[in-house]
Amino acid sequence: MRPTLDNRTHEAGTLDAGPQGQGEPRRGTIVDRLAEFTTQTRYESLPGAVIDECKRIILDSLGCALAGVDAPKGRIGIAHGLQMGGATPAATVIGTGDRTSIAGASFANAELINALDFDGVLPPGHVTPFVLPGALAVAESLGATGREFIASMAVAHEMSYRFGKAMDNLRAVKDGKVSPPSVFGYSSAIFGATAAITQLKRLPTDVVAHALGIAACISPVNSQAAWFQHAPSATIKYSLAGTLAQSALTAASMGELGHRGDSRILDDREFGYARYIGTSRWEPAAITNDLGEEWRFPPDQVFKPYPHCRIFHTLLDTLAEIVAENALKPEEIDDIEAWVEGFVDRPVWLNRRIEHPSDAQFSLAHGLAVGAHGIPPGKAWQDPEVVFSPSVLGLMGKVRHRPHPDYVELLAKYPASRPARIAVSARGKVFVNERLYPKGSNSPDPGSAMTTQELALKFQDNARGVLPPENAQGIIDTVLHLETVEDINVLTALLRKG
Repeated sequence: MRPTLDNRTHEAGTLDAGPQGQGEPRRGTIVDRLAEFTTQTRYESLPGAVIDECKRIILDSLGCALAGVDAPKGRIGIAHGLQMGGATPAATVIGTGDRTSIAGASFANAELINALDFDGVLPPGHVTPFVLPGALAVAESLGATGREFIASMAVAHEMSYRFGKAMDNLRAVKDGKVSPPSVFGYSSAIFGATAAITQLKRLPTDVVAHALGIAACISPVNSQAAWFQHAPSATIKYSLAGTLAQSALTAASMGELGHRGDSRILDDREFGYARYIGTSRWEPAAITNDLGEEWRFPPDQVFKPYPHCRIFHTLLDTLAEIVAENALKPEEIDDIEAWVEGFVDRPVWLNRRIEHPSDAQFSLAHGLAVGAHGIPPGKAWQDPEVVFSPSVLGLMGKVRHRPHPDYVELLAKYPASRPARIAVSARGKVFVNERLYPKGSNSPDPGSAMTTQELALKFQDNARGVLPPENAQGIIDTVLHLETVEDINVLTALLRKG
């Protein structure tokens, strides 16, 4: 029988026996604060808005995984994950008929969620493909309740968001222009991922602290800036999601088995995490202030209607309006001029050599060329027939772009803004349109947010052709009422074929 949340036990050995090996919370360091936040958070203490947003994130992410089953990145993730199968399969590989080890399922599902770059965005960037897979696999193996899984997702996303706000970001303004940092990435999501796993395992606070200290020391490097610069780019993209998910499992397990973590790793400004992970900005108050009292991530959670880099979504929305309102056909278009974020000058975004579907996910010219074809937003954008369509590839040559002249001013005034302007030359005319906020974000424009109904429709489209319709509807109903589920295996069974 699993221990109750109020009767946590720890039976593993320890390398560091003594006063801190008896389950008593350690206080003082940032790691200690995060550990206490993890073990003290209960579903019953979560605000309704946090619960609802967690369910929306879970639904959207599972759908993105289903959409990635046939993508090259997804297929590779599945193959590698199945190679790590244990004697007793413990967790489901989403969208397949397979179960494998916890580590294998975590790797595969992380890669599936991120395969089409269709998953949600939360500062510092992508979070869910790193934090959900390990927690889901552990929850399935333990038969955790839906409430426990929701609580783990709340902790993971809140912690990841706070790290994102404490460190460098892509849109920092310096000397009147946006200057992306020389080192950047999403590796700090390992803390939220580790916390979610330890919470589901009901580990005591001191063990969670050790696990988080270990997580800091095995965190993957922030290699994203190099990926920006090289095109065609590596298909692992900004980070290999499966590796980070597995690193979190390792950190949680090592803490549980008795390894000692570095409790001061986040406080040490000279030699600690902030220094060696490469961030030039470190504001730890953003991590700890009102932690457990104020939930900050829901307003900044973004969902993606397009399987394409979020930087260009306002452009895509703007172009879609022009094409739809004027019934433009691709062959009628002579020129597409785009005004976009000023720092979009890295090769990964300017790339016009589409050799792999992941190239299409980040190419400005390719995204606008697909959008000009009027294809409804969805996983069809990543079908090989669309990605390598002669019509799409040909239209890329008619795409031009320049920095939006008011971008920095608008960003300073409206932090959620991603201003974009499009001018399409066709039929001897120039059709112009502009927008301030992209669809999928919370902003002063109430129409920009994606409703739960819209997320359910996105899920159904992503599940189409992968799971039977009755399974897809069952998943939607189960996730939206996840607090009533007594065993998460009810959900994961629906995610399997056959």
